[in-house]
Amino acid sequence: MSRPTSDVHAFEAHATDADLDDLRARLAAARLPEAETVRGAAPGPGRWDQGVPLADLVDVVDYWRTGYEWRSFEERLDRLGQFRTTIDDLGIHFLHRRSARADATPLIMTHGWPGSIAEFVDVIDELADPEDADAPAFHVVAPSLPGFGYSDKPAATGWGTEKIAAAWVELMGRLGYGTFVAHGGDWGGNITTVLGGRFPAHVLGIHTTFAEAPPGVTTDGLTAAERRWTEETRGFWRHRAAYAKQQATRPQTIGYSLVDSPVGLLAWILDKFAEWSDTEDGPFETVSRDRVLDDVTLYWLTRTGASAARIYYESHNSLDPELRVDVPSAISMYPRDIEKCPRPWARERYRQIVRWRSPESGGHFPSLEVPEFFVKDLQEGLAAVLAARR
Repeated sequence: MSRPTSDVHAFEAHATDADLDDLRARLAAARLPEAETVRGAAPGPGRWDQGVPLADLVDVVDYWRTGYEWRSFEERLDRLGQFRTTIDDLGIHFLHRRSARADATPLIMTHGWPGSIAEFVDVIDELADPEDADAPAFHVVAPSLPGFGYSDKPAATGWGTEKIAAAWVELMGRLGYGTFVAHGGDWGGNITTVLGGRFPAHVLGIHTTFAEAPPGVTTDGLTAAERRWTEETRGFWRHRAAYAKQQATRPQTIGYSLVDSPVGLLAWILDKFAEWSDTEDGPFETVSRDRVLDDVTLYWLTRTGASAARIYYESHNSLDPELRVDVPSAISMYPRDIEKCPRPWARERYRQIVRWRSPESGGHFPSLEVPEFFVKDLQEGLAAVLAARR
């Protein structure tokens, strides 16, 4: 049963000056390795073959220390509206932006790793109060996953995607939203799938950039493009997923580096923004340095490098193979995302796909890479979902 809204408390983000001074001091005193041995490569993906190039990292570290303004991000979060509540003895932080429109639909948006609520700060206002009066409007709720950002860090195992999805239903109920739509990508997409599959009485429908087929599907009948998708996804998990294996098996070990060294944390996360974005030579072709550093600094100041990594320990390969989603679903597969599921495979789990899109550009972080397209795609996808309910 949902608790009264009095259990929800306003929250303000404010790092101490001492913490910001400590960050700058650590950046100034950083010990760096020698340059990568592929540094002579021409600009392009090959330059990143061994990870984040030294020259690129030095540039970002210098900007982080001397030019980046964390306080402006704090102010941005406060303007959107920050709150906390306790669910199953764990403090959950979330953004909540109510729409001025009487016809607005409640929407919960869930981020993944190495993302955070920073992924959504540039799109929430337009989703809540769109300039186009004909576009759907939403009361937007964007929680920080357990162990991420200003949410509490679980002190024991058990906070996997199934429990998180149940907590999101509880959270929305406390806000007065008995029914709602849901969006997510990465871990947020996994959680959104669980929401749609486990809680159809509350979830009107979903929009996701992540779709995971049940086991046992074959490539028979797939188009050539869909076969390429399956090969690329298989190649990713075979050759480019060491980070996931590390965090799924030894999150505590990597956690010491992520919590103690801002440069180590930056490199660990920047590597993914570079490899998973729709760019040719580093992430900043499409995502600003400030947005990446908003995300990384949030991890740093909240000391959540280890606790966030544990979502892999809790939930890696854990999506129930029998789970089916019968609520209306809108699915978008961005071309440079790390996992792309063919539509015939997706239909085996998502039984009522009302809209399917394969955008021409964008990667794993579409709300940051192509924010205007992302908003339009989300609006149209959820409009299709809601129309299917009528």
